[in-house]
Amino acid sequence: MSLVPPPFDTELAAVLESFRGVIEPGLAPEDVEAARRGAAVELVDVTMDGAFEAEDRTVPGPEGAPGVPLLLCRPTTAPVPAPLPVLYHVHGGGLVAGTNRVGVTEPLAWARELGAVVVSVEYRLAPEHPHPAPIEDVYAGLLWTAEHAREIGGDPDRIVVAGASAGGGLTAALALLARDRRGPRPLGQLLMCPMLDDRNDSVSSRQMAGLGVWDRTANETAWTALLGDRRGGPEVSPYAAPARATDLSGLPPAFLDVGSAETFRDEVVGYASRIWQAGGEAELHVWPGGCHGFDALAPEATLSRTARAARLGWLRRLLG
Repeated sequence: MSLVPPPFDTELAAVLESFRGVIEPGLAPEDVEAARRGAAVELVDVTMDGAFEAEDRTVPGPEGAPGVPLLLCRPTTAPVPAPLPVLYHVHGGGLVAGTNRVGVTEPLAWARELGAVVVSVEYRLAPEHPHPAPIEDVYAGLLWTAEHAREIGGDPDRIVVAGASAGGGLTAALALLARDRRGPRPLGQLLMCPMLDDRNDSVSSRQMAGLGVWDRTANETAWTALLGDRRGGPEVSPYAAPARATDLSGLPPAFLDVGSAETFRDEVVGYASRIWQAGGEAELHVWPGGCHGFDALAPEATLSRTARAARLGWLRRLLG
């Protein structure tokens, strides 16, 4: 029996229709180079019209690997008596595309509201650099950020890790890896429509086939790029696909959100449920009618504004 997909939010449906033929839900291996070119031309004012002083810095990478590029954005307001919170951002791009500029606009908006430093990490991309290269780069960037937080005006005890889509999955993996290596403990983890499960076999992934902006075909391409023949098999590391983790105890408080009409819905809901089952703290939002990345696709839609307000509200409560 075929699966009937949930409806898109009315405003989002109109935007998706307007992009028909321009934005397609599938991503084939031969489309990766075009996706990279598209990400590379994304123009972002990382100073937010002068609110931040921006600096590119390359810091030590994993042992035997190249250095890790970081984008450091510090408020240009008068110095404050105490170190500022740090928002450590991991970009999206399906694990195969993107730079540390992709998706950084929202963390910068949070930082402007809350008074925080933003550090955005760039990691090596699959398939040229399969697992564990991306997560090891992200972890190396976190180590540097924690060790040098005061140098950049930040508080090493108030680092919040955040990411969307593939960046959300890497952020969840980062929290697991930092716990297991007894590394820096983030104050919280903010996971926006995170990409968590390489098995690609949930009801939502099958419901949304061919719909929205990221479907199970694109998902298969991305996970295969990261894992090769291991994708979907029994030996996948939770640091590659966090849904594979058997122990979700001892993690930082989590915020997770996802659309009801997107591929990742069920894996995100399942991950939040297992955090609760392990005695952890998680705030979960399933946005009705939301497609993958809806707030970037239609930033002025009511649902998008509501989602962004919820994320900012959680951060405000977390940081006190």
